[in-house]
Amino acid sequence: MMADEDVRDQPTEPEGGLTFGERITGHGAVEEDRHQYHATDLNLIGDENDEAWSIRCLDVRKRLGGVNVLDGLNVAFPEDTITVVLGPSGTGKSVLIKHIIGLMFPDAGDVVVKGQVVKQLTMPELLALRRKIGVLFQDGALFGSMNVFDNVAFPLRQHTDMTEADIAKRVRDRLTDVGLADAMGDLPSQLSGGMRKRAGFARALVMEPDIVIFDEPDSGLDPVRTALLCDLIQEMHQIHRGTYIVVTHNIASARQIGEYIALLWRGRIVEAGDAAHMFASENPFVRQFLSGSAEGPLTMD
Repeated sequence: MMADEDVRDQPTEPEGGLTFGERITGHGAVEEDRHQYHATDLNLIGDENDEAWSIRCLDVRKRLGGVNVLDGLNVAFPEDTITVVLGPSGTGKSVLIKHIIGLMFPDAGDVVVKGQVVKQLTMPELLALRRKIGVLFQDGALFGSMNVFDNVAFPLRQHTDMTEADIAKRVRDRLTDVGLADAMGDLPSQLSGGMRKRAGFARALVMEPDIVIFDEPDSGLDPVRTALLCDLIQEMHQIHRGTYIVVTHNIASARQIGEYIALLWRGRIVEAGDAAHMFASENPFVRQFLSGSAEGPLTMD
């Protein structure tokens, strides 16, 4: 019997022909290709000499618990843009974040942030890179024993030699930006969910980072507060600029703030491009996911 690769070189179509993305196995049966809907002809990684790309992931592979979480991921994030990374739950979005920050390293491939290959950095270099990245975690990740002011001041006290007077001014400015100037003395337990998100956002901005990452910022928020948070993200980006990466599966958020959209599924980018291109895509998976339709390749499996 011929090996699979020999059969694929000399395919024999079953009656009725092959449907989109199906392939012939060594037994003559039709098998769904794990990456049948994923683009192969798009420039997903950018030009390595083009400064328009802030972050580039090059054939990144990461295996966890016997599962290929990132499976040859290629994607680039444009500078000075709000990029939305969309995808079903459990498809590798949070693992991607950890690779960008340097909390995880790829088994193969490279993550390049601001021209630096993350896995090649020394610990001092990695810490310096992390200081250029702000992160808003799902629930704000505030210290419960610290008031809002001290939570936002924490990175400055840990990583800079700023005076307390300068720290106080910076913290007040960022809390004013997010509408929490009157809540500086409150503990996290006294805040609503939306207020905790905004306090976390202020802390993410306080080091004046080049890159800000939002991990499911709409998690736990009702639609109105989600829309208001998206407005705030856009407003802060207009003021502070930089590379903003919003990781979510909320289509309404993507429509509201996404300037560039990358759709992640099964450890790879299905398609990426500006918002107009993505919402007009003819890819069956992209169309289904962005429309929220039950009809299409994505199932409950």
